[in-house]
Amino acid sequence: MKINGKHQHTIWVNEADSGKIQVFDQRYFPHRIELFDITHTDQAAFAIKEMVVRGAPLIGVTAAYGMYLGCIEAKQQDNPQAYLDLVADKLNATRPTAVNLSWAIGEMQRSVSQIESWDGKIDIALKRANEIKQEDINICENIGKHGLELIRSIADKKDGTVNILTHCNAGWLATIDWGTALSPIYQAQREGIPVHIWVDETRPRNQGANLTAFELVHQNVPHTLINDNTGGHLMQRGMVDMVIVGTDRTARNGDVANKIGTYLKALAAHDNDVPFYVALPSSSLDCSIENGLRDIPIETRGQNEVRYIQGKVDGEVKSVLICPEETSALNYGFDVTPAKYITGLITERGVTEASENGIRSLFPEKFEI
Repeated sequence: MKINGKHQHTIWVNEADSGKIQVFDQRYFPHRIELFDITHTDQAAFAIKEMVVRGAPLIGVTAAYGMYLGCIEAKQQDNPQAYLDLVADKLNATRPTAVNLSWAIGEMQRSVSQIESWDGKIDIALKRANEIKQEDINICENIGKHGLELIRSIADKKDGTVNILTHCNAGWLATIDWGTALSPIYQAQREGIPVHIWVDETRPRNQGANLTAFELVHQNVPHTLINDNTGGHLMQRGMVDMVIVGTDRTARNGDVANKIGTYLKALAAHDNDVPFYVALPSSSLDCSIENGLRDIPIETRGQNEVRYIQGKVDGEVKSVLICPEETSALNYGFDVTPAKYITGLITERGVTEASENGIRSLFPEKFEI
């Protein structure tokens, strides 16, 4: 995808220094475009925890490169393996809901465990992190191809633009390229299918307003920003043809954890017979969890994300208090949408029903013990 007409990824290894991983600092979008350098595992953990990077796939890839840096640091330690284990624990503790995090760390641990020398471990760690990055690009592109057919089928049945509602940011800024929920939209645009996107602002961090809208502006996709309470009203009036959202973790029964507020959109879609799809990369599948509503861990974040709102004032990015000083706030980062409200899961291998049978039909290896 592009920023100011130039193709970009969200994370990359610096060409001149392979010990420097670079990312866009998403805390400042859309008002400033800044880079954040990751040269130490503490910086990798900070980037994930403080949402310099966010989105389950990008979190996973960032953790993979964090493990690579961990191998470099471990070589200088008296007990390298113990140090690398501590790095894995540190990265795993940053964000509890997105399963891509633990998945990527596990992939890195398996890869380096096969090599004896620490120089060899460093080399294989960089190789595997680069592979995980490329795998995510391929997965997102294929999700887009399968989702494109759903958009096309709606376009063929109506005269005019396909109106799609999305929640939070599940575009290329949440992945490496293409995105998950936005990938079908970008591919529909390339096919010449007229689309218009209803962009939920997605409080409290406003990833829809800050990130999804930013992406759509730079990709020249028609869109309208709406407050989080508007989606149901639009659905009642036939102004939404379909909903596509992402996922941070999907259980084996098809329950989906995504940004807080997704569940309410699913309820509104169900009540108004609007198709509700989840774009699901296989790296976000957690088949160890049988019941997502009961067992997916939900992150609780700091209350100031609710009490303050960030924006651009007089040319400066500032945070503004929106409630009384004495008011406390509760800030759940995610909610779980039960499978019964999901029309289908759009994966890199095709579209399937949100159920164990549906997931198993496409990803039988995920159920192997």
